[in-house]
Amino acid sequence: MYNGYDDYPSYGIGGFGSSRNGRFSEQYRCYSVAMMQGNERQNVNHGGKIILPQSALAKLASLHIQYPMLFELSRGSQSTHAGVLEFIAEEGRVYIPHWMMKTLSLSEGDLLTVTSTSLPLGIFVKIQPQSVDFLDISDPKAVLENAFRNFSTLTQGDNIEISYNDKIYGILVMEIKPPGVGVSIVETDLEVDFAPPVGYQEPTPVPKGLPVMESKMRKEVEERIATPDSAKRIPFEGQGQRLSGATGKGKTTSKILAVPEPSKSDSKGKPTDVLDQNGSEAPPALGMPLGTLFFGYKYIPPKSIEEKFEAAEKAQQEPVFEGAGQTLRPPRKNAATRGSGANSPSPSVASSTPSRASTPAHQPSQQNKPDAAPFQGKGNSMR
Repeated sequence: MYNGYDDYPSYGIGGFGSSRNGRFSEQYRCYSVAMMQGNERQNVNHGGKIILPQSALAKLASLHIQYPMLFELSRGSQSTHAGVLEFIAEEGRVYIPHWMMKTLSLSEGDLLTVTSTSLPLGIFVKIQPQSVDFLDISDPKAVLENAFRNFSTLTQGDNIEISYNDKIYGILVMEIKPPGVGVSIVETDLEVDFAPPVGYQEPTPVPKGLPVMESKMRKEVEERIATPDSAKRIPFEGQGQRLSGATGKGKTTSKILAVPEPSKSDSKGKPTDVLDQNGSEAPPALGMPLGTLFFGYKYIPPKSIEEKFEAAEKAQQEPVFEGAGQTLRPPRKNAATRGSGANSPSPSVASSTPSRASTPAHQPSQQNKPDAAPFQGKGNSMR
């Protein structure tokens, strides 16, 4: 008994139905897999298979239903398709995934018609994720291959659910091939196409910008052109203060101004010095015509070996260290007497001079004889 409904209606065990024309058709009280007793079955709740009672297996066996067993779940005008996982449900009940209950607008304990059917093998399916979070999956193909193992059929228009990393993703089945109400995906090669997720927006293409330096220079030029000279603000403008605190009578404090903007040329058109950002002087512009390339200044070749030798010879011919010398020590007093004694002839030498003149001419050895006392003078004694 659930909400006033009997699990076993008066039509017999397993509900009421018929097995005409070799088809299985029964009605059961439907419940979500979360209501099933025992261990939780997350793969069933996020798959496409149902759990039927054991009596359904006996009826299917007697009707010689081919495998895989596929069923059509219908309630009024709404229907979907599913496979069967196990036959362990209580009699009169069927457990289906939660997304199937939302698709068929079912509540817990509502009557559901389960009918056996056959579907063609699918070759193509187009799906649409219902959230942009599906794009965060690194390998969606592998995730779908693993998730579709819990499905036996796919019905066009169904909004199925899969679980990955403890997160549930909704997927809408937009198109199937061959066309029809549903296809079987058991033991078949299925081609899957993805539609843009719900809420996805194509990124707007960003135009290719100008180089950083070119855009910066263009911005500065436009600002200078747009701003008049009277509105240009001089940075660091103000009055200075003396540290001593004393100002002359009738004198005012000096006014400190920043370096004004250098002009490119004076009134005569002559280029003036330009200051860079650090305040140092920069070379003026070359003023070359547009389209002319500047490869540097005039090349001056180094001197050859002959020119180097000529320059060395000229340097040797020039006088080096010319000028009068200076001595730091004064002359000694006895230097004059010492020099005079050395140069003046002694008496002995003077007296011997006549004797030399009287020497006969036939004695040549005596004429070439040097002076007898070459180092004459006064000596000094250390004692």
